[in-house]
Amino acid sequence: MHKEFEIEPLWKVTRHLSQVARGAAVPDTVIRGVRPLCVFTEKILPESEVWISGGRIAAVVPAGSCTSDEAQFFEGAGAILAPGLVDAHLHIESSMVTACAYAEAALKNGTTTIFCDSHEIANVCDKEGIEWMLEDARMAALNIFLTIPSTVPATTPEFETAGGNLTPSKIGELFDAWPEAVALGEKMDFVAVASGDERAHAIIAESLRRGRPVCGHIYGRENVAAYAASGVTDTHEAVTAEIAEDLLRAGVWIFLRGGPPTTPWHSLPQAIRAVTDFGCSPKRVCLCTDDRDADDLFLFGMDWVAKEARRFGIPAPVAWSMGSLHAATRYAMDGEFGSLGAGRRADLVLTNDDGDVHATWLSGKLVIDGGHPTEVLERALQTPYRYPASAYQTVTLPNSPTLLPELPKTPCTANVIKIVTPGIETFHDRLAINPSGGWESLLTEHNLCHVAVIERHGIHGEVAHGLLQDFGITEGAVASTVGHDAHNLIVAGKNESDMKLAVETLRTSQGGVCVVRNGEILAHVPLPIAGLISDERATEVANKTSQLKLAWNEVGCQMPYMGFNLLPLSVIPNFRITDKGLVLVRNLKILPLFEDQTAG
Repeated sequence: MHKEFEIEPLWKVTRHLSQVARGAAVPDTVIRGVRPLCVFTEKILPESEVWISGGRIAAVVPAGSCTSDEAQFFEGAGAILAPGLVDAHLHIESSMVTACAYAEAALKNGTTTIFCDSHEIANVCDKEGIEWMLEDARMAALNIFLTIPSTVPATTPEFETAGGNLTPSKIGELFDAWPEAVALGEKMDFVAVASGDERAHAIIAESLRRGRPVCGHIYGRENVAAYAASGVTDTHEAVTAEIAEDLLRAGVWIFLRGGPPTTPWHSLPQAIRAVTDFGCSPKRVCLCTDDRDADDLFLFGMDWVAKEARRFGIPAPVAWSMGSLHAATRYAMDGEFGSLGAGRRADLVLTNDDGDVHATWLSGKLVIDGGHPTEVLERALQTPYRYPASAYQTVTLPNSPTLLPELPKTPCTANVIKIVTPGIETFHDRLAINPSGGWESLLTEHNLCHVAVIERHGIHGEVAHGLLQDFGITEGAVASTVGHDAHNLIVAGKNESDMKLAVETLRTSQGGVCVVRNGEILAHVPLPIAGLISDERATEVANKTSQLKLAWNEVGCQMPYMGFNLLPLSVIPNFRITDKGLVLVRNLKILPLFEDQTAG
């Protein structure tokens, strides 16, 4: 945490806090005229005041209890005072900003503590990338804890080329060297875990033998028992009420993922039915954001997720508790975060009855007032962590990569990736094609576009080709160096020249996302840090991301660009493309783009 907000550990200040709590010493700050939201009793209390000293809560007492003119007073005017929100699971890199920059948006949305899995930078820069992110987190105006990436690379080199390889020993070293590394990040290779893969379980063991939680990522009710038996104790991928109840019964915490409602990341409405319809207790249910675009980071924060929980039937105090105390409890940090309990950090949020955030305190200091950063936060935002030069030199592409496959000379079958929005799963389709009319005719007839994945870590420069059906792009090309999880460059388009321009644009900027059309760059978000992250302030990145989305829609893309980034993620069903080729996920088999029409 940024030095501006560092406070003494509780064991050093208990004597003083006890004196303040009984009125024998004057609090530093009194927030009065508020209705405290008690997450322990799940009630909103009558008008009271909160005494703060040394960045910690000393007491919640009846209104008018402090009469000393030595304290600094903040008038709450009858609003609700709640604990700062605690995001149980997210990826900072998905927002394309640094940890220091991320703090601004989080605090505006009432989030004061986050648990981040930085597997994206690990896939590019290995253990060193994680250490950069940890240094970044230490300078942020936010409580940031890392769940060490568990699945880097996400699959074997046979199916994908990554820049990082976090072995069990490297993961153990990170746990031992960094106190901010508090858990093992989402174990995405759930099939390997359930099947008893030796490496997967060796990684889990590094966390369990240190007494750290193991976070999960799972599809399919048939995998629940084996997955839970492997030591995994949470997941944010419960997308239905049925699997959510299965997981809760197995002792697995559920993180309800609230995403922008037009995206497949909004799984909360279905999964929450395990509580509202099936009668499961919410005591082991948390809220999280998972992935956010830079602009959506400001629009759909944890406060919005808590409102969604309310909208789908959870009482307001319970919803806020699911977004604060529950996550702190899951990570065994409820003695520090997630409540207005005495002795806890004074990370607080002032809201109206609808849950709209008006003010945020971090370590007892007012950082957001009326929706705007205060002077103390502005000072912190102006002194961010600076990534080393090597972090800006990670996109190494082959010279003049071949972006289109050779057109077959005779009729054949094409193995095509079929896009079905709004979900993130892709499907395998086999199309009988006649190439006699050329590429333009072929693409138009079947609503196809080209897609290519280029290895960008400077290892071998391989390029794989594919065809997307129903991606929707009508002209131009789009490209990104955020191709999960290995983060190779993915480019899709209708013609080779625009695809080349998109690739060269990202080569020049050392990473990013762009949209081009007819030789013109319509939008470009440069991401020079590891090809994933901007070094600009979050508001600037959000503006560029908004422009990107407009251009993305303008050229006809039906799949959101974050979904496009997931096309190379070969642990998500059913048919994907990596730098190694077209991967049939459930069989872990690589298929050719074209084959004889009689092939099965």
